[in-house]
Amino acid sequence: MAGLRERKKQRTRRALIDAALQLFARKGYADTTLAEIAATAEVSTRTFFSYFSGKDDLLFHDGEERMERALALLAGRRPGETAGALLLRLVEAGFGWALEDEALTFEEAELRMRLIMAEPALRARALLLMYDGQLRVAAALRQACQDELDEVEAAAAVGALFGAVKLAVMAHLGHDRSLKDIQTTARRAAELALDGLRALDSPPAESRQGATRAAGRVPVEPPGMAS
Repeated sequence: MAGLRERKKQRTRRALIDAALQLFARKGYADTTLAEIAATAEVSTRTFFSYFSGKDDLLFHDGEERMERALALLAGRRPGETAGALLLRLVEAGFGWALEDEALTFEEAELRMRLIMAEPALRARALLLMYDGQLRVAAALRQACQDELDEVEAAAAVGALFGAVKLAVMAHLGHDRSLKDIQTTARRAAELALDGLRALDSPPAESRQGATRAAGRVPVEPPGMAS
């Protein structure tokens, strides 16, 4: 019975999401009411609030689940895996999860992105979620690679990588491409970004400085820093 109830809850939740996206596409986000979404999903407004706190939640409904999967992947770093390889595997896994989601279509992903970019309130929430998510990923990367990366390096790597991927994907929206095509775009953007982050796979700064001193070479100080 518990399994039956859970499946019914998942069906109701998905019905609300589908109803909202259908109405958003036809009427626009601002002109769609909660009552209309509930009625289209054939539930009461009270039932709506058992699943979501507002309209905006319907467009960000899968964010936390994906974040938990991302953090688990980073925590499961493979033996000998470099920081760059770990990040690339995270990007590929993220799109793999999207392809596994039978309910997610390219049209839905494109509609969600278009609505977020068109509505200031949604854009503001998306930015907050993005910054919060990148900070969480950076902290998890730092924890997974604590012998190789410091906080600044982990944060810079995550910001550069995901910034490149997001912008490349957004640049190709509306070009009638499949999720598989978008995955290829994301991988290329990730590889380009990682080419500029190869220093992460080198020994930590302290080790490099130690090796320099051991070789009898003194690093050149920046202008104005000499005593």
